[in-house]
Amino acid sequence: MSVVVAPSPILAVPGAVAGAAGSPDAAVAWHYGDPFREQRAAAERVAIVDRSHRFVLKITGAERLTWLHTISSQHIASLGDGRSAENLDLDLNGRVLHHFVLTELDATVWIDTEGEHGPALLEFLAKMVFWADAKPVEADHAVLSLLGPRTTELTEALGISTLPDTYEAVPLPDGGFLRRMPWPTADSFDLVIPREQLTDRWTHLTSAGAEPAGMWAFEALRVAALRPRIGLDTDERTIPHEARWIGGIAEHGAVHLDKGCYRGQETVARVHNLGKPPRHLVLLHLDGSADDRPTTGEEVTAGGRAVGRIGTVIDHYEFGPVALALIKRTIPADTELVAGPTAAAIDPDSVPADDAPQAGRIAVDRLRGR
Repeated sequence: MSVVVAPSPILAVPGAVAGAAGSPDAAVAWHYGDPFREQRAAAERVAIVDRSHRFVLKITGAERLTWLHTISSQHIASLGDGRSAENLDLDLNGRVLHHFVLTELDATVWIDTEGEHGPALLEFLAKMVFWADAKPVEADHAVLSLLGPRTTELTEALGISTLPDTYEAVPLPDGGFLRRMPWPTADSFDLVIPREQLTDRWTHLTSAGAEPAGMWAFEALRVAALRPRIGLDTDERTIPHEARWIGGIAEHGAVHLDKGCYRGQETVARVHNLGKPPRHLVLLHLDGSADDRPTTGEEVTAGGRAVGRIGTVIDHYEFGPVALALIKRTIPADTELVAGPTAAAIDPDSVPADDAPQAGRIAVDRLRGR
């Protein structure tokens, strides 16, 4: 589904440069004139990022949590008020269709996801209601993100006394809420607010000390944190194990391994207990001296053989040109790679460990007397 997202009013801020036409971030600012300074502000001070192109929906009804629990990958049936989680919608073969963040607050589940994916996710949820007491509808809300350790200095401007803990949310005085996330930095907060407040909130928070930063800054920090973005770092074959989405809320994951049945669970359980994912998400360092950069979706090759797929490509203020990539699990970290037109190298610290014994494999070996 192709969805056109209306340009954000924050693009009228002096210095704002919109994302590239046709990109997922075309409707918001990519930067405000100094992208590396903006990244440093988000990492070391406090920056505000316009992410109002995300799609927000809400679910009301007494069975909203137990119903959503049965059709998605995270364990949320007993999620408490003011708590949040990441979640996935999978197809029958366990491939990722949607990634979303949800917050339970004041008898309502709030969900935000990629703008282009939102209508399809809402359509799926509406079709799955059947007789449950749950009502998913689009919400006219927008997302702003505050990044950086000096967010602590903005509590008065936000109208709250203290900042929430990770995956917790607190209501804001004029509507909406503030939620703490574990990424892209250790100090990351999302404001989910009524859309009509977007410009006023931006103006008030920048006046209080938050520095404007574009999606370039957010994406660079996200890539460095090894957090995938659906549609960029995933393809139609991606399963949760490949994209680092395995884990419950405490593990900052999106797939709980000990919950009841949901669509795609068989693949998740089989890979976890008996197999290994065919690919894994890693960080690539790109040759900065090359004239061109790879683009999302291009092949990564080794010795002329395709071994992976390029995801987000970005310039980081410390690491230089980097990218996320899904690489075949069997490729050693020191393999010389080519990503599109440039040489590339796997960051060895980004390679996930996958040598832990698997319960299913151990059981099979025991039955066979091994």
